[in-house]
Amino acid sequence: MPTGAIPVRTLSPHAAAELTAVARELLSQTGGSATDPWILSQLPDRVAALSDEVRHACRPVDTPEGLYVLRGTEVDDEAVGPTPAHWSRVGDAGALHDVVLLLLSAAMGEPIAWAGQQEGRFVHNIVPSPGHEQEQTGASSSVLLSPHTEDAFHPQRAHLLLLSCMRNHDAVATTAASVRRIELSDADRDLLGRPVLPILPDDAYAEAQSYQGEAPAVPTVFESEEGPTLRFDPAYTPLEQAPEDHRAAYRRLEEELERVSVAVSLTPGEVLVVDNDLVVHGRVPFQARYDGTDRWLKRSSVRVPGRRTRPEAERFEHGYGQKVLEAYA
Repeated sequence: MPTGAIPVRTLSPHAAAELTAVARELLSQTGGSATDPWILSQLPDRVAALSDEVRHACRPVDTPEGLYVLRGTEVDDEAVGPTPAHWSRVGDAGALHDVVLLLLSAAMGEPIAWAGQQEGRFVHNIVPSPGHEQEQTGASSSVLLSPHTEDAFHPQRAHLLLLSCMRNHDAVATTAASVRRIELSDADRDLLGRPVLPILPDDAYAEAQSYQGEAPAVPTVFESEEGPTLRFDPAYTPLEQAPEDHRAAYRRLEEELERVSVAVSLTPGEVLVVDNDLVVHGRVPFQARYDGTDRWLKRSSVRVPGRRTRPEAERFEHGYGQKVLEAYA
């Protein structure tokens, strides 16, 4: 596969209908609410009963690109309603697609959520919001969302990130770049493998930003049993505090990630699956209209039990007091 290619997996109409039918049946038991905890309790059994085709489509990311686009499901633009102006106003809009996303997530591992983000929901809604246009969060629009590891500040961050497209009339691109595609000298890898700087909580975690504990220094690029991985969020890394040789290596890493970056313009029904240990993702700037037609993604986070892609020292980090919620706890 050539560098820069975007792997695609496509569900047959039968498999897509199977997923939708299971999601619809689960919703029928909750009065249409995708946030009912009962749905989480049903996921293991429902996923175990899915067809081989669906479960094969949810197999681990298996190329150096560290991502793939899953196609086959459909979104009715009129039925999902207008794009909300804020995640808190979504309610049960697109609830069917929340459950489809949870089924896919559970087929890949264990869905997780955050007590301190979007009220502990296991499916987040990513929409542009007035007053947040220039932040480095999913609610922004008019600025480049810098390539980053999702929830890089936390040792229990997801192994996989799923982005499901509800609406994208303007073909706004998600950017992605894999550490398995970059070229760095051994000297740079050695420098970036040292725990020199912390990664601070982003603006989506206001409570974490006020945490009083000492910020732990973490490595940026490191080797694991599965190969090189990275933990990267330049917008929340105080790079000015590092020695010059470390800053220079970090800049070269940024340049390499930009060189191998690909752009993915999702269409409704497509799901982008990102290996959060290999791939940094971002978003190009766009002009939000706030008229109900703006880009709208749904996001879920997945932990893969038994995966060994992170330094042992991470288990001693405090995570800035942020609690991870487990679907099967």
